[in-house]
Amino acid sequence: MELEDDESLEKDLQDKLSLAKSELEDFKIETLLSGKYDSYNAIMTLHSGAGGTEAQDWAQMLFRMYSMYAEKRGYDINVLDELPGDEAGIKSITFLVSGENAYGYLKCEKGVHRLVRISPFDAGARRHTSFASVEVMPEIDSSPEIEIKPEDLKVDTFRSSGAGGQHINKTESAIRITHIPTGIVVSCQTERSQIQNRETAMKMLYSKLVERQEEEEMQKLSEIKGEIKKIEWGSQIRSYVFCPYTLVKDHRTGYETSNIQDVMNGNIQPFINDYLIKSN
Repeated sequence: MELEDDESLEKDLQDKLSLAKSELEDFKIETLLSGKYDSYNAIMTLHSGAGGTEAQDWAQMLFRMYSMYAEKRGYDINVLDELPGDEAGIKSITFLVSGENAYGYLKCEKGVHRLVRISPFDAGARRHTSFASVEVMPEIDSSPEIEIKPEDLKVDTFRSSGAGGQHINKTESAIRITHIPTGIVVSCQTERSQIQNRETAMKMLYSKLVERQEEEEMQKLSEIKGEIKKIEWGSQIRSYVFCPYTLVKDHRTGYETSNIQDVMNGNIQPFINDYLIKSN
């Protein structure tokens, strides 16, 4: 009696093997997340570079990419502050990514991101190059090493400029806090009350001050802030090329893929994993 091949059983075994390999790879990567703040939530800020609407649209595209990445990993995203573009896109946006090892993974995204494409805003259908910077810091509620004195704070209130309904737009619930000794400015305008916005802004201030302290103590900008260079040619960490060919390439590690739509839909984990492996 001969046993017939069971294609469904073979496929099931292949699927289980692939899942096991993926879980093993994830475990290996997680062992590299040994930094002091790697397990923390992440606060990310995107800034569009020079170039007006084209650059602002690129910042919007990056925000979508990170939002889809967060969804794939089961992370939550909460927009803290947003400055809309003049015609389209966003000039800048700050958002909180909450989830296990969010900062440990997303810290790899710090730097300038470069886009090359045929601009949809150019009537002549010419190729444009745009830049946007990504900043990432851990969310820190408070720190025993950091003392914030009330007299060192300048607190301003203003009306929200973004979406959020009549209540948010008609009351001065938005908060901007300036830390006078360092000149650090943080703002939050997406919560419904001044108290909530102030609490969130203070978390952001603590995070920025701890970040600043780490930089000074370690004398290494890359330890916590990353190399945020001027948003222009020659300073990018990653390029996203839509035309004349398709390619996403990380200039720090050399990792690349031609499947640019997959990347823009949030599949950036291979870039993150490669960076973590090669930087440890």
